Amino acid sequence: IAGDNPLKAIDYASRAATLFEKEDGEVANLELVLCLHIVAAGYCRLSRYDEAIKVLESSLLIPSVDQGSEHALAVFAGHMQLGDTLSLVGKHEMALASYHNALDVQKQVLGDMDPRVAETCRYLSEAHLQVMQFDEAQQLCKHVLDIHSQHSPAGSVDEAIDRKLMALIHAGKGEHEMALEHLVLASTTLSCNGQDLDVASVDCSIGEAYFALGRYDEAVFSYQKALTILKSAKGDSHTAVAAVYVSLADLYLKTGRQREAKTYCENALKIFGKNNAGHELSSGLVEVAGVYEAMGEREQALSLLKRALDILQLAPGEQSAAAGVEAQMGVLLYVMGKFSEAYTAFNSAILKLKFGTDRETTFLGVLFNQLALASVELQQLDNAVKHFEEAKRILEKAVGPHHAETLAVSSNLAGCYDALGRVNDAIALLENVVEIKEELLGTVHPDVARDRERLLALLKGVGRSRARKTSTLEELL
Repeated sequence: IAGDNPLKAIDYASRAATLFEKEDGEVANLELVLCLHIVAAGYCRLSRYDEAIKVLESSLLIPSVDQGSEHALAVFAGHMQLGDTLSLVGKHEMALASYHNALDVQKQVLGDMDPRVAETCRYLSEAHLQVMQFDEAQQLCKHVLDIHSQHSPAGSVDEAIDRKLMALIHAGKGEHEMALEHLVLASTTLSCNGQDLDVASVDCSIGEAYFALGRYDEAVFSYQKALTILKSAKGDSHTAVAAVYVSLADLYLKTGRQREAKTYCENALKIFGKNNAGHELSSGLVEVAGVYEAMGEREQALSLLKRALDILQLAPGEQSAAAGVEAQMGVLLYVMGKFSEAYTAFNSAILKLKFGTDRETTFLGVLFNQLALASVELQQLDNAVKHFEEAKRILEKAVGPHHAETLAVSSNLAGCYDALGRVNDAIALLENVVEIKEELLGTVHPDVARDRERLLALLKGVGRSRARKTSTLEELL
């Protein structure tokens, strides 16, 4: 019923829940939990996520792990469903906490090495990977591989799938040689088991690893191998084929073969033009836009990004992805000198992130910096100071005061203070920036020299000289 008419499903499940609330006993309690889960699923189908979350939170107050395996299963299911719902509204930190609560319950009942625990660990690893928490994802994926080594024969399909996940994690950390090792093992295993489509997917990842390592000929071979399998299995017009075309376009562009790159982009767009919706389509359009931008064809890139954004804004749970596309549009518009439109794009991206997430990230801090830069170009210096200060606050919290992004924002803010006549504020900020950079990069680094010259010019303007910290011989030793 929920599939055909969510409102009717909610109505029936709510009525049943009311009846079960009047009953006593263990069975009635579990039936009540099931009803509440159905109600929450109905609300999700209607995109009424806040109501779904409240229902799921209330359902978790009913069962208790101490009352047996059925109650534990109800708790596990409730936490997993709550995690999925929180993910749909972009509250990834809260979602991860809910998933981990589910995993703890499952381990308590089944033990750490049960195959069903492996499935949950894989799910959590993918969730951590999605928000670029690579260490947490790696730890969970390693546990999955340990479980497989205990319960499955060597070279199983499950192990190959998990090795592919581990490769994605290593690639995210920039460890491309390690990623390649896992991918080659996965490809061999899948090929031996006749999993041709999975082999094609792994071959694409192998191509990406070779590309990252600068081994371009091997990358082309891997992409072409994947292309042959995908065309045979899915046809010439499938979006998976288009995705490989985009990878080849990017590779050829990097190696200076722009004509071939453009041809592959055009082939990809012909396929994407036959598809109307979906995350796969929006991701593909963003990738093609990146290639066109690198070729200097900015209007075409902007047009593709707008199309991708239209798709994402209609899909539930895509707030973060939509914000990323708007940020990319903002950068492009800024480079094109369309500062007012860039400001609008950056501001919209920030609103999406602040609404859809429960933590302040480096990306959010960088976006505030970009918003401030657009404000400077629009001669809105008071606004620029406000945005630079917010960027500095977020980045200090997210990555620390000595991080390169934080120092860059501080330098920008100092320039803005100077332009508004707040010279003493600018000097204080620049003195701190120069001192940190001299410690991290050395006194002769070009970035240090540039900021030091700015600082000395400001000090000269107010008739001061730079105060240097002195150290005793004991401190130096």
